Amino acid sequence: MNYTINVRGRLLDLSTPVVMGILNATPDSFFAGSRKQTEREIADRANQIVAEGGGIIDVGAFSTRPGAAEVSEEEETARLRRALAIVRREQPDVAVSVDTYRPSVARRCIEEYGADIINDVSEGGITGIVDTPIHEEGDMFATVGQLKVPYILMSVRSNLHDMAIAFAQEVQTLRDYGARDIILDPGFGFGKSLDDNYAVMRGLSELSALELPLLVGVSRKSMIFRLIGGDPTTSLNGTTVLNTMALAAGASILRVHDVRQAAEAVAIYQKIRG
Repeated sequence: MNYTINVRGRLLDLSTPVVMGILNATPDSFFAGSRKQTEREIADRANQIVAEGGGIIDVGAFSTRPGAAEVSEEEETARLRRALAIVRREQPDVAVSVDTYRPSVARRCIEEYGADIINDVSEGGITGIVDTPIHEEGDMFATVGQLKVPYILMSVRSNLHDMAIAFAQEVQTLRDYGARDIILDPGFGFGKSLDDNYAVMRGLSELSALELPLLVGVSRKSMIFRLIGGDPTTSLNGTTVLNTMALAAGASILRVHDVRQAAEAVAIYQKIRG
């Protein structure tokens, strides 16, 4: 399906799948190659994402990997304020998403720091760090409805049946709050066993029934190296395989560490699709 989302008054066309490049302003993200902390590192990464074909820069400041350390709201906000200022200076026209599950942090990033999209890995507050319940002040769905910005709703459900039911209910709640552009993320690696992850990938096209854009983020995740061996540093090939399968299943956005390789996969897939 051909989708567009409204990014501060400009339509971002998703009829050709878009690559979202990951920029982690953290010291402890699971893939060491994605950690960017100095001003120069953040600037270079933002420019690299765009140069290699990325259409969205996803900025995060709180690792949600299993075993990650808790980061205070103040620390997360300070990291994002600094990183977003650098990204906006370097790439003033690119769409920028903020990867946070805290409603108050998301609001400040949208209203004050220049972010355009909210990327929430908590499914509206169910979980924060993997398998760790959160108790944040505020309601993310209400915040999204007030801000009227695109929102990535990520599932922590273990199977497509439960995921689809929850998505339908949550989308209706978001609509009731006034939310407009909603993007669904099946949440690979969140609340899922190895077999669960592959079962979701196998049936991924079923989510098209919800008639919303689909984001897939499998980049260098453990579902790859737990199956074939290695670690995140050796998982680029597996990532490309899964990204290509996601495109065939209808993904509109690929969230990746390796932007050039994902953009090449999109180009080849589009050529085959005709």
